Amino acid sequence: MAGKRSIFEDVDAGETTRPSRETGVIDRSAKSTGRRAIRGWLILLFAMVFAMILIGGLTRLTDSGLSITEWNVIKGAIPPLSAADWALAFEKYQTIPEFQLQNSEMTLAEFKGIYWWEWGHRQFGRLMGLVWAIGFVYFLARRQVPAGWVPRLLILGLLGGLQGAVGWWMVHSGLSGEMLDVASYRLAAHLGMAFAILGIITWSILQLSRPERDLMQARRSRERKLFGLGTGVMHLAFVQILLGALVAGIDAGRNYHDWPLMAGSFTPPGMWDIEPVWRNLFENDGTVQFIHRMVAYLLFAFGIFVWSRGRRSAFKVTRRAFDWMAVLLLGQVVMGIVTVMHFSPWYLAIAHQGMAVLLWVFIIRARFLAGYPRAGTLREGL
Repeated sequence: MAGKRSIFEDVDAGETTRPSRETGVIDRSAKSTGRRAIRGWLILLFAMVFAMILIGGLTRLTDSGLSITEWNVIKGAIPPLSAADWALAFEKYQTIPEFQLQNSEMTLAEFKGIYWWEWGHRQFGRLMGLVWAIGFVYFLARRQVPAGWVPRLLILGLLGGLQGAVGWWMVHSGLSGEMLDVASYRLAAHLGMAFAILGIITWSILQLSRPERDLMQARRSRERKLFGLGTGVMHLAFVQILLGALVAGIDAGRNYHDWPLMAGSFTPPGMWDIEPVWRNLFENDGTVQFIHRMVAYLLFAFGIFVWSRGRRSAFKVTRRAFDWMAVLLLGQVVMGIVTVMHFSPWYLAIAHQGMAVLLWVFIIRARFLAGYPRAGTLREGL
């Protein structure tokens, strides 16, 4: 019996044993048409998740995330419509620590600015859920979902719903106690899930971009060592994404703006001053930024090593995929250094986050092509 496969690796075998209706002719069945249509639908969801990651980053950078102090899936879609409604929403915001300790002089007009940003953030999340639900039901009703793909597409929707719940769990951490912002580890969980969802969508799009029979044939040419190295880069990049969220959660990127040192030393001062010691990993801005820097160096070194191995691939498309991964990796390192040295202004911070998304996608693409090389692209023929 075959072993379990990663969700980024699985190829549904349900269609592989089903012969084509017409020998030598491209399969024009509803399932084949459905693959193309579902791919288009997933591309739309990909674009929306990409945009949502950037919107979420800007929500964090504008300190808008705590402006709505309640979570109501239905009623929350309706914004304040009268002066009384706005006054009530502002009163609720005035009860939380962020207003009392940081924004006590904020006016109603200024509050409306951050409220609309967070409301738009939540509305876009609702829209994504609607796009998924309509597409899933439509393809299911028309029986266009390829064999083995129903659970995968359903899980994608469930993860989207769970992401909304994690988002509220994150926001709730900043509504009570003495915290001015949301808990950084909850922010990391929220961002990490967004990248995981984007990764699943990316892998699915790549699979649906080629006929099932071609994928099964390409699997025989899998470059196993390169595929394994790609898996390692993907996992390490995900860890770095989580660390980046911890940096953002406590605004650690706006301190220690010298490079390559930190306050003139290799390690920042007071790196383990907070008690108990483990809290430094989440709350000490110097410690969090230092770890983020060190993992960045590790990811860069390992990524360049994997790229050098990717250059040896027998397949031109695979070699090019690892080339692009290395280009984006270098660009992301440079962008991170520039962002820190300029005190992390919002436009550089959001560009850094956007490039992280692109790097993540191109790592997954390179890994996919190492696992399922494109036929007809052998070195001898190109």
